[in-house]
Amino acid sequence: MRASRLLSLLLLLQTRGRMTAPELAAELEVSVRTVYRDVEALSAAGVPVYADRGPAGGYQLLDGFRTRLNGLTAEEASSLFLAGLPGPAAELGLSEVVANAELKLLSALPPEPRSHASRMRDRFLLDVPSWYRSSDDVPFLSTVADAVWEQRPLRMTYRRWGQQEVERDIHPFGLVLKGGSWYLVAAPPGGSTRTYRVARILTLETLPGTFERPPSFDLTGFWHQYAKEFREKMYTGEAVIKVAPGVENLLAYTLGQDVVTAALAQAEDDAEGWRTLTVPIESITHARWLLLRMGPSVEVLGPPELRGLMVEAVTELGKMYG
Repeated sequence: MRASRLLSLLLLLQTRGRMTAPELAAELEVSVRTVYRDVEALSAAGVPVYADRGPAGGYQLLDGFRTRLNGLTAEEASSLFLAGLPGPAAELGLSEVVANAELKLLSALPPEPRSHASRMRDRFLLDVPSWYRSSDDVPFLSTVADAVWEQRPLRMTYRRWGQQEVERDIHPFGLVLKGGSWYLVAAPPGGSTRTYRVARILTLETLPGTFERPPSFDLTGFWHQYAKEFREKMYTGEAVIKVAPGVENLLAYTLGQDVVTAALAQAEDDAEGWRTLTVPIESITHARWLLLRMGPSVEVLGPPELRGLMVEAVTELGKMYG
């Protein structure tokens, strides 16, 4: 969304010369304040744009500066088509915009990069959701995205875990697409930054005015730290298991690659090749459900509560199948 507008702003200045902030705002259908931020972003990216003050002033590019889309290499042009995810773009209300942008980019490229980019689009597809899982229903996503971009406060009714409904006034800082689900990173006025699953928003209202985004806030850094802390909080205990030889890949699929890789590094092997591992678990009942999927390839040694649940499950299965 913003990248397209920045490019439009740059092309306006390149084709028309000096333009005032109100003129640019009218052309781009945004506020004058947004134009100020976009010009600052272009300048920070190395585009030589400067302002002349006074009644006849305005923004213009340094004489002789030209931007050329056909300066892209074949690999650079191809990578742009991998970035245009059709599913998320449609959810954000940008499917037509993305399609038009791809056509314009293709038409601006010389023959060799154009051919390379077309092959990339025809032969590679990025499908975000996991197997056997559809994307979330997110009717408020485009409204949230607009509020993130325009720095508009929101009032929402949100369904927390356990079906509890709460009302929140928030300042939206960013959106993250993770495993087919959209997450809003936001904070209440004067409060700490949190994450909200967009599909759990029940009602939404854009409030008047704007808010100041914290200048030090880094969306990527926040999300990486949040994901790390989430994984650490998820595990509440440990289990000791004995694993048959040759089932490491199945175990990694069941418990998670990072968990099994760390456990295997400290594993002890017996004479028959079985390996004793200590792995983190979310809960006793959750571990039982996961480890039963491994069948006779895994024996639970501890804790006693987990081993007892495994014995109960195996006994019931024995009665069922006789």
